[in-house]
Parts: sequence; C-alpha cells; structure tokens
Amino acid sequence: MKTKRITLIAIAAIVAAGTTIWLLKGTKTRNQITYATVTASKTDISNSVTATGTIEPVTEVQVGTQVSGIIDKIYVDYNSIVEKGQLIAEMDKVTLQSDLESAQAMYDGNKAEYEYQKKNYERNKGLYQKALISDTEYEESEYNYKKAKSAFEGSKADLDKAKRNLSYAIISSPIDGVVISRDVEEGQTVASGFETPTLFTIAADLTQMQVVADVDEADIGGVKEGQRVDFTVDAYPNDIFEGQVTQIRLGSTSSTSSTSTTSESVVTYEVVISAQNPDLKLKPRLTANVTIYTLDRRNVLGIPSKALRFTPQPPLVNEEDIVKDCEGENKVWTYENHTFTAHPVQVGINNGLMTEITGGISEGTQVVTEAVFGPIEPSAEPSSERSPFMPGPPDQNKKKK
Repeated sequence: MKTKRITLIAIAAIVAAGTTIWLLKGTKTRNQITYATVTASKTDISNSVTATGTIEPVTEVQVGTQVSGIIDKIYVDYNSIVEKGQLIAEMDKVTLQSDLESAQAMYDGNKAEYEYQKKNYERNKGLYQKALISDTEYEESEYNYKKAKSAFEGSKADLDKAKRNLSYAIISSPIDGVVISRDVEEGQTVASGFETPTLFTIAADLTQMQVVADVDEADIGGVKEGQRVDFTVDAYPNDIFEGQVTQIRLGSTSSTSSTSTTSESVVTYEVVISAQNPDLKLKPRLTANVTIYTLDRRNVLGIPSKALRFTPQPPLVNEEDIVKDCEGENKVWTYENHTFTAHPVQVGINNGLMTEITGGISEGTQVVTEAVFGPIEPSAEPSSERSPFMPGPPDQNKKKK
C-alpha cells in the first residue's frame, strides 16, 4: 500500500512539472523598449483664460427729464429707430408755461424799477458832485439803485430758468440709434429729485457691440489690449463669435464666494471686448462665455513640449541602440535604424503642451517624444505542441443543441 501511494505522488509531480514547462514555453515573453514619435508640423499654439461677461451696446444713452410733471405724449416705442434731435416725448406744459409767464412778469417789473433807480442815481450823483444835495440823499439813491439792480439780475436768472424748464418738456433723442427700453407711459407722473428719472434707453448702433467680461485677478496679468477673443452665448450654442480686447478697466470689484465651511473674497476686473454684430444676433444683456487668448500664434511649426524633455539615456535605450549627441541647450531626437540623432533647435513660444520651433528642424521631421516599455507578445499562431498530460478537447463531433 505504501509503495502504491509513493507511485501516485511521483506521477502527480511529473504531470505538474510537464504542465509548467509547457506553459512557460507557450507564453514566453520578453520586454523591449519602443519609441513614440510625432511629425513636426504647422499648428496653432495658444493659451487662454476664461471669463463670463455681458453683451452691451458700445454707446448707450439713458434719456431722462430734469423737471417734474405728467408725460403728455410718447412718440416712440421699443425698437423704434430714432435720429438725433427727433421728438420722442412731451410733458404737460401748463404748469411750466405758468411758471414762465410769472417769471416774465417779475422780470419786466424789476427791469422797470432798475432803469428808474439807475437814472435817479446818475442824476443825484451829478448834483452831489456839485454839492447841491446832501450826503444822505445821495447815499439813499445809490442804495436804491444797487437794490434794484440785484433784483433785476435775479429775475433775469429766474426767467432763464423758467424758459429752460419749459424746453425740458420737449424730450428729443440725443443720438442716432434704436430705442431698447421705454420706462414710462402716457399720463404717468415723473418726479425729478436728486436723481433724474429714466424715460428711454437708446443704443447707438447694434451692429457694433461689446462684451464686458469679469476676469479673475489671477488671470488679469496675462490679458492685453488687442488680444483675440472667442465667445458664445446660450441663445446660439452652436455659434462662436469673435472679438478683440479693447480696454482693461483699472477699477476692480470684489464678491464673496462661500461654501459650507469657508468664505473667501473674489476680486475681478472688467475687460471690454469689441464684437461685430452684422446680423444682429447679439442682443443687449445676453450672457457671454468668453475665452481670451493670452498666447496666440497661428500656423507655426510646432512639436509637443515633451519632445524637448526626452533624452535617450539608460534605461530608455535598447542594447542595440546607438546615440549620437550634440551641443545645445534645446534639442530634439530622431530615431532611425536603431540610431538616435540629436538636433539642436531654436524655440519660440510654448503653452506647456506645444512648443514653437523657429529653427533647427524642418516640417515633416519625425521626432521622439517618449520611450514606451512593453512586452513582445508571442506569435498569434496556435502552437502545434501540446502537453501529453493535458486532457484533450471535447468531442467536436457532437451537434449543438
């Protein structure tokens, strides 16, 4: 019995060893280094910052009134095209006309009194110089003259003011443009106090718009006038509009950003972006999602920046590879016939991912970007060898159910 048991153990060991040998033989692999390359080609290299802004007309005027009263007539509506000086509204003139007539009457009375006192003063002045009247009479005539003059000048100012207030009842457009807002109705009373009430808002030319974007303080340092801008609006999600930075306003705004645990202040600066609007798609007050290209070069020779960081040194080379190095602060490598060749290059701008090449290699050059470690897979063809200890395949003559 013991001998039989030892025999079974020996047979099991032989089967396990045969299986291991067969597996090792059928799946034998080895590691080899391969190299990823790219072709130096013309490309656009850019870097950008994003912001959110509002579409606004370039010129926008709020038309108000400096006098209180009732709106008598309105001659324009939303979207009305107006010209400079065109009558757009009138206020009730009854009260203002009465004020003017009262001021005119006061002016006329004070003017007559002034002219009388002036003649009397000039006459008494001559008599006084000849010692024909007393000092008291002369001083009294002088006093009456100056008093009448002051009253006359005051009434003249009141008359001018009454005329001006009456002219304010005629409301006209200060610019050529289109009415984008009408805030009053006929019969409505407006009160002019510390702040002039707004009656209409008129935009000069809606084919020329601007975006006022809020740029974060961390990004504002890279923004310059003249930079290219792309932006989109939710109203036309498939359209990309183009613009240009025209102004960076020095005044900043601060807002508070809060989470469940922290609260921090966010400082932003307003950047004005010009935008053409020939088809009038851009409406005032639309929200714009803005991309400002702080770095922007078109159609330049470029390669991935990691190609400049690659160096063929052990363990990044195979045993059969040859390395031909050269002098230079910036260099790229080509790989051909198991030979690495260094090429000194002159570089321009970069955005972290791509670098501009201004000299050293030409368009179409294949440069190495990185080494790739990986196993060489065995032949895909099935091996004709099979372990004699492995069970055979199932009977292939059985029909599928």
